[in-house]
Amino acid sequence: MRVFWRKGFLGTSLTDLTRAMRISRPSLYAAFGDKEQLFRKALERYFAGPSSYAHEALGAPTARAVVEKILYGVINMLTGPGSPATCMWVHCALSSGDGRLSAEFAAQRAEGHALLRKRFDKALGAGDLPAESDTNGLAHFVLTVNYGLTVQATTGATRSDLEGVADAVLRDWPGT
Repeated sequence: MRVFWRKGFLGTSLTDLTRAMRISRPSLYAAFGDKEQLFRKALERYFAGPSSYAHEALGAPTARAVVEKILYGVINMLTGPGSPATCMWVHCALSSGDGRLSAEFAAQRAEGHALLRKRFDKALGAGDLPAESDTNGLAHFVLTVNYGLTVQATTGATRSDLEGVADAVLRDWPGT
């Protein structure tokens, strides 16, 4: 997982993977099939581990708390000790090429958007968001800021810089 996280999908070679796992190429193929299948396993591990904050955030009691958990979750991940200053999903989505993985990333992005929009719809129905709120637009906005924080961190933004962005989003969140 960490090799893909640091190097992206296309930037990761079979040699990188076999070295990191201390196995031979035949063993890699026997265990995982190919690089794409190994990557899918690594991405599952990433979703269940370092980026689990995103799914957990959906259970927060208010829409604002959901956004806060997402934004500070990504900031913590990007600036944590020993963590590459990037999001594995974003890094690999940008370096997946035009193959099957590209379509899978598009589907994952759409699913994440749908889950967030559904959570904001629930908040709207509960009166937690103003009646005129565009939950579809808010979901796109939050995901765009989340991905943007990754780009900022990858290019050297500090934790303080990233927190400034999150603070601005939360300060201007509808109904706050």
